[in-house]
Amino acid sequence: MSIPIMAIVGRPNVGKSTLFNRIIGSRLAIVEDRPGITRDRIYAAAEWLSRPFRVVDTGGLEVGEMDEITKRIRAQVELAIDEAQVIVFVVDGIAGITPADEEIAQWLRISQKPVIIAVNKLDNPKRISLVYDFYSLGFSDTIPISAEHATGIGDLLESVFHHFPDHQEDITDEDAIKIAVIGRPNVGKSSIVNSMLGEDRVLVSDVAGTTRDAIDTAFELDGQPFQIIDTAGMRKRGKVYEATEKYSVLRALRAIERSDVAILVIDGKDGIIEQDKHIAGYALEAGKAIVVVVNKWDIVEKDEKTAQEFEKKFRSHFPFLSWAPILFVSAKTGRRVVSVLETVVIAAQNHSHRISTSTVNTLIQDAVAMTPPPTDKGKRLKILYATQVSVKPPTFAVFVNHAEMMHFSYERYLENRLREAFGFVGTPIRLVIRQRE
Repeated sequence: MSIPIMAIVGRPNVGKSTLFNRIIGSRLAIVEDRPGITRDRIYAAAEWLSRPFRVVDTGGLEVGEMDEITKRIRAQVELAIDEAQVIVFVVDGIAGITPADEEIAQWLRISQKPVIIAVNKLDNPKRISLVYDFYSLGFSDTIPISAEHATGIGDLLESVFHHFPDHQEDITDEDAIKIAVIGRPNVGKSSIVNSMLGEDRVLVSDVAGTTRDAIDTAFELDGQPFQIIDTAGMRKRGKVYEATEKYSVLRALRAIERSDVAILVIDGKDGIIEQDKHIAGYALEAGKAIVVVVNKWDIVEKDEKTAQEFEKKFRSHFPFLSWAPILFVSAKTGRRVVSVLETVVIAAQNHSHRISTSTVNTLIQDAVAMTPPPTDKGKRLKILYATQVSVKPPTFAVFVNHAEMMHFSYERYLENRLREAFGFVGTPIRLVIRQRE
């Protein structure tokens, strides 16, 4: 099930970032008393009454003539609106309705998304009546708030959740392996999808940012059902989005949440850049199995050591993905693309692999006997018991006498012993250290 998204929009200096920080409970967005501070979208996870959702903060919308920066902000806001299920339109209750507010309201009506007007800065009860002026913007959900003083936030979120879908059904076959194809723009994600499917089911172009809508495709191979999600996203007609490497973050997050295995596509010709690490980090944080696919290998100048050197470089840049298999392919020629799905199946099986408690305990006891836990001021860490508590990813609870004595290096040692014994190729594994009273 996808986590719903709300986008916060409005003209500059109405308190959007203050509201964003209030909702997520931390100062992630920069807040200053001057317009234009927030330019790119900021994403954060939040929760209300134990229900998770995502919040997107956007730059202030300007009207009239626009310079290059203002155009980029508008493009970012358009993208946030496309992704969100609910739009929160923040206005300044003290300043009243401005021509910019009226123009933004007209623009939001065209989006055909649920819009809630948050009339901000109404922290004084005597000012609450100012909210009625804003009904003239044409939206029935118009709520007085004070982001700075946390007034009215509960009413706002109640209205937001009223418009969120109750649930988003996943119609995938229960036995299907769900795959998210992730990566920065123009690395060949759509081409990889088409090559795996054996037909042009997804729009392909050499222009970064061509795809704008995630296209789910169900198919079967050797009796194994799959559902593949192309996360590049298709650009809607009449809209132009900036070709930045940030634009696909929300789509990647949503696809990753729904997937079992993430295929991380890297451009073999351009090599590894910082954005590749960020995208891989999203999949790792979500606990998904990961298969690394290095595309465009047909146009890379290489000798017999090139692949080995590339893998060595990848491992140095991605030490947290030491368990992820790396495949060198060409979506254009089809070279080794068939091995991608074969590797995905192995990663998915390991991702859901369960080991009996007796086997886990035997392995942990052997590991402790081989390398005892460290001592601290005469006290020794004792590992009392271990058991697997969940899958997707495989998660193990390790009960100890003093949890604070478990050093990350020894935790990594235990993880390595588990991997040596059971493989777990393609999947993260997690250790949860618990102190037994």
